Amino acid sequence: MSEDKNNKSKLWGGRFAEATDAFVQRFTASVEFDKRLYKADIEGSVAHATMLEQAGILNTDEKSKIINGLLEIQQDIESGSFNWSIVLEDVHMNIEAALTAKIGDTGKKLHTGRSRNDQVATDIRLYVREEIDHISLLVRALQNGILNLAEQNADTIMPGFTHLQTAQPITFGHHLMAWFEMLQRDYERLQDCRKRVNISPLGSAALAGTSYPIDRELTASLLNFDKPSTNSLDSVSDRDFAIELSGTASLIMMHLSRFSEELVLWTSSQFNFIDLPDRFCTGSSIMPQKKNPDVPELIRGKSGRVFGHLVSLLTLMKSQPLAYNKDNQEDKEPLFDTIDTLKDCLTAYADMVPAIKANKENMQIAATQGFATATDLADYLVKKGMPFRDAHEVVGKAVAFCIKSDRGLDELELGELQNFSDSIADDVSDVLTLEGSVNSRKHIGGTAPAQVKIAIANARALIS
Repeated sequence: MSEDKNNKSKLWGGRFAEATDAFVQRFTASVEFDKRLYKADIEGSVAHATMLEQAGILNTDEKSKIINGLLEIQQDIESGSFNWSIVLEDVHMNIEAALTAKIGDTGKKLHTGRSRNDQVATDIRLYVREEIDHISLLVRALQNGILNLAEQNADTIMPGFTHLQTAQPITFGHHLMAWFEMLQRDYERLQDCRKRVNISPLGSAALAGTSYPIDRELTASLLNFDKPSTNSLDSVSDRDFAIELSGTASLIMMHLSRFSEELVLWTSSQFNFIDLPDRFCTGSSIMPQKKNPDVPELIRGKSGRVFGHLVSLLTLMKSQPLAYNKDNQEDKEPLFDTIDTLKDCLTAYADMVPAIKANKENMQIAATQGFATATDLADYLVKKGMPFRDAHEVVGKAVAFCIKSDRGLDELELGELQNFSDSIADDVSDVLTLEGSVNSRKHIGGTAPAQVKIAIANARALIS
């Protein structure tokens, strides 16, 4: 391409006498990744053209030509027949150039009263808003899967852990409802983030607004934004909403990583609490017995990828003066990859969780180990009038005796237990059983099966 032809192909080339260096052209172009914004770009342009006609800047025929041309370009893009050009730098210039080629000089009027600065800010907000809605549906799908599995296992007893050591008996349903609560906070954060995304920067132009008689309330309404932004400088340079979504995505991925860690542990032969279907696992090239939980392992690993994108976006913005800077071109790849990764991981989990099969007998056996009812015995003594610290010491001595004799607390004879405290009577057997332990915790948020079922019913009502 000659320098003259190169200059003329640039929609901003009037001021330049020298062609853009070929390396610089490739280095600064963003069309290879920002072309995914085409739908938002066209949607924003249709709204802008509609507003320009109502403001008397375009006539009705010009508006119709522009809108029809844009919709034809969208069809071309979606059919795969659109020719993206790196010379035209980005999604905006590619679409505008194609529009002008399609409808003539009328296409050149579309950019009246706006800049690529407010155009891209609008595009990203439209795109992020749609993706938040999609991600929210995936979170809800996963929550529903968790509720179904929890309902099936409301009375399935398993050990609860602190420090990955047996602590107290709980139900598998109760454990799963903890996952639900994490995801509910994630869902609420997504909705809260959406409020700050759903503000229209269109009309802020390059940084100072425009002298044309535009109607920003109209374009905001046409694009289903809650309102227009209130400061043009901030509007074109703000990427807080993208960082906020990345932060929310990081929290979701942190939760999925925690879930994954538990699934990896639970599928191991050392735990053997659950089975995952073969379709979520892989084998070993050398060890024929292996069934590896690759899906949760990979999701656990992908959390680091999303965390890295959050740091990348924070670093990108930390030293930028107002208003728009070319640095902001670097916001899209980490944002896009964050969204893609999060959606894939949520999709995998929404498919995988309902297929989990609990090995109830193994969970029950594991709960009998590690003196899981020791706290129940201490509470029993407190209810008999003993101060808690004294009860704690008594039970600690009983546990030490059990360790020496290789027995559990529930295996001791009544007389043996009474050697540690004469407050212990026949009714102690009620608190030393796993069932008695979990059923006693029947308050709000407790692990009792009846309470778990109430929590599930409340959760269903919340997300319905």
